[in-house]
Amino acid sequence: MSRDSMRIALLVVALNDLDIFACDIGNAYLNAPCKEHIWFVAGHECSHEMKGRVMKLVRALCGLKSSGASWRKMFKDFIVPRLEFTPSRVGRDMYYRKSSKPDGTLYYEILLVYVDNVLAISHDAEKIMETIGKRFKIKNDEYGPPMTYLGGEVQQFTIPNSNNENHGVSSALNAVGNVENMLKEEGCEFKTVSSRKAKMHNPIPSGYKPELDKMEECDAEHHSHFQKLIGILRWAVELGRIDIHIEVAIMSQYSANPRVGHLEAVYCIFHYLKCNPVKPRVMDPVTPTIDRNGFNGTADCAEFYGNVVEEDPPGMPELLGKPVEIFAFCDSDHASNVVTKRSHSGILIFAQNSLIFSFSKKQNTVEASTYGTELVAMRIVRDMIAELQLKLKLIGVPMVGPANVFCDNQGVIKNTSIPESTLSKKDNSVNYHIVREAAAAGILR
Repeated sequence: MSRDSMRIALLVVALNDLDIFACDIGNAYLNAPCKEHIWFVAGHECSHEMKGRVMKLVRALCGLKSSGASWRKMFKDFIVPRLEFTPSRVGRDMYYRKSSKPDGTLYYEILLVYVDNVLAISHDAEKIMETIGKRFKIKNDEYGPPMTYLGGEVQQFTIPNSNNENHGVSSALNAVGNVENMLKEEGCEFKTVSSRKAKMHNPIPSGYKPELDKMEECDAEHHSHFQKLIGILRWAVELGRIDIHIEVAIMSQYSANPRVGHLEAVYCIFHYLKCNPVKPRVMDPVTPTIDRNGFNGTADCAEFYGNVVEEDPPGMPELLGKPVEIFAFCDSDHASNVVTKRSHSGILIFAQNSLIFSFSKKQNTVEASTYGTELVAMRIVRDMIAELQLKLKLIGVPMVGPANVFCDNQGVIKNTSIPESTLSKKDNSVNYHIVREAAAAGILR
């Protein structure tokens, strides 16, 4: 199960005011039959009478190649017929079931499975856990609102709106505690900052260019240490620390042959995390207020692209529950790498006021102008929006209108939103037409 699917599920919790329960199934693999033909000679651990006899393994054991697949199939055979959940095409371990609240409101219950960790989203999630507990042994017989999931801390709280009223439960992912624990395992720790002047406001020093670093290359030990720290930071980004996403993406480019200066820059990122420990990712169901006058709502591209429409995925369920609106922000740093002149793209995609996707990566091509780099970023946004819309549809979440895309380059905005606008640079024609066709189909605006 991907972290994106989990964020969408947490948004559904906040959006429809549902409960979320988690449990851990004990000795999960031992519940499944062994798919492999494995024989062994019994030892004294199989009792004195059985010692020396040839035995056949009938239960899946942790470590066997087929154990994961065997357990997944067995648990799926329980979820589908017994709990009457339907597998989602979003992911192999995401299931949904039509249900209704006591007031008659229809929505979809969601079940997320990650090996032996189960997450149930429903207005009566406790009942689902009780049903699972009757068939499988739940570790310590404990289930309830999750404190951690997939390595991130999960908290539920209410956020008052402008009228000081509660609009529902929001879920936050906080990665700081998890990062500190991983650092301790590596024998490292954050240093205490005693001076306000020493506090860092940026993950790496302003103006630092890693491609110009001429310090000596790291030895084998420090090279391995650099890669481990980058892995920790990348996982922290996955869990919610998007404030270091760009810096981690830039420093990750030097994992193959880092220099001492690169390692020191990574230490600076951890120092920044210590100085700024609380940066949760909040799954807020409120629709943000934006100025919609800047969008060209009257554009008609039928003359150029025909009557194209957004395609619905096959097997899409009926759309139920409260709708969401998508907001995307894209930008690029033209020729940010002073050696290769490659540009860097940055993208944030929200559903309601909840961040679902974050993207930071250097572009594969060298563009001659800012227009070209912004158009490449816009094309990437189009692909990510299509992916998010597909996932929302496949779990029955309705959407309001096309996705709202924000870009700071007026040339790109006019070229992609005004049908009569022409392209003067043919090398950008593929990105140009992909984005314009998506606007004509109502995928974005």
